[in-house]
Amino acid sequence: MVISMRFRQNAAAALIFILLLGGVPVSVYATEETRRKIEAAEREKENTESQLDETEENLDKLNEQKSSLEGTLSNLNTELSQVSNNLSELETQIAGKEAEIEETNQMIEVANQELEEAIAIKDEQYESMKMQIKFMYEKSDNLYLEMIFSAGSYAELLNRSDYIEQLSAYEQRTLQEYKDTQAQIEEISAELEAAKARLENDKSELDNYKVQVVAEQSRVSGLVSQANNSLAVTSDEISDAEAAAAAYEQQLKAQEEELTALRAKLAEEIRMAELAAQSSWRDISEVNFAEGDRYLLANLIYCEAGAEPYSGQVAVGSVVMNRVLSSVYPDTMVGVIYQSGQFSPVASGRLALALAEGRATASCYQAADEVMSGTTNVGNCVYFRTPIDGVTPKYTIGGHIFY
Repeated sequence: MVISMRFRQNAAAALIFILLLGGVPVSVYATEETRRKIEAAEREKENTESQLDETEENLDKLNEQKSSLEGTLSNLNTELSQVSNNLSELETQIAGKEAEIEETNQMIEVANQELEEAIAIKDEQYESMKMQIKFMYEKSDNLYLEMIFSAGSYAELLNRSDYIEQLSAYEQRTLQEYKDTQAQIEEISAELEAAKARLENDKSELDNYKVQVVAEQSRVSGLVSQANNSLAVTSDEISDAEAAAAAYEQQLKAQEEELTALRAKLAEEIRMAELAAQSSWRDISEVNFAEGDRYLLANLIYCEAGAEPYSGQVAVGSVVMNRVLSSVYPDTMVGVIYQSGQFSPVASGRLALALAEGRATASCYQAADEVMSGTTNVGNCVYFRTPIDGVTPKYTIGGHIFY
């Protein structure tokens, strides 16, 4: 619907008069999008806070798990140290037993040598006695006659007889001593063999115990390795959780800053909307258009509504002209279009590209001409956007709502 500029001005003046007299709050459509953004930002912030809380809770659990693993590892290392000490002591004992066995073997070897020598001497002595006995037996008659006739006196004869008897007794004693020595050496050798058997038995028991201790050492070492691996994994998880928590904190900081900016923007939009509703409006005849305003407006319409129907292109152009006519916005086409933070094609560079390439279509120029002549199809709306929940538009034209 096309409304003349004079009717629009009269209607706006009447509306402001009614609002001022009746104290009716100004309906500020311009703030709805910002409120929606604030609500969305608050939801995102709450989600981030929830994720941070969850991460910090997980971090607490991981730290508890790490502390428990460190305690377990400390106990296992103590146990491993004890087992290793036991193993070292066992190896010392085994080495001692082996040394004792070696010493006993040497003693047995010496005893065997002495036994062989004693047996040889005994056998030699025995053979000597046999020879003497045989000689005395064979020569006994002549021997005794020789002793009788060669004796110078009876006393000498008795002495020679005693000597023979003493010699025989000495040889018998010597033989017995050799026998006794042999028996003693055999007894010592038997004792040494028994001692060796006991030592080897002790060593065998120690070897068996060593096998058990080595197995225990291997088991505890495995547990220590497993605990170390678990601790390393937990430490990595803690590092990841700490990094995630730091990222969430940074994200929260950014979201807080965004919310602060949005709230400031909301306050400004409320102020601007209230001013726009209560402001004075110039007549189109009071606007002095610059030479490039038509080209600039047509290309902005192309960027914002190039794919919209013609009525939608006129509506976007009307919003721009409403701002030029309102006393709360810049009073030039350039000032309105390039006002900071107002039109996204300006910030994104799309408008500059369209201007450089002259992309505006014939319908965009026609819409620009129509609004620059005073035509509007959105009343005094100074905002537009794509439809969203929570924003009640005054007009819906094409793919945009106007408020």
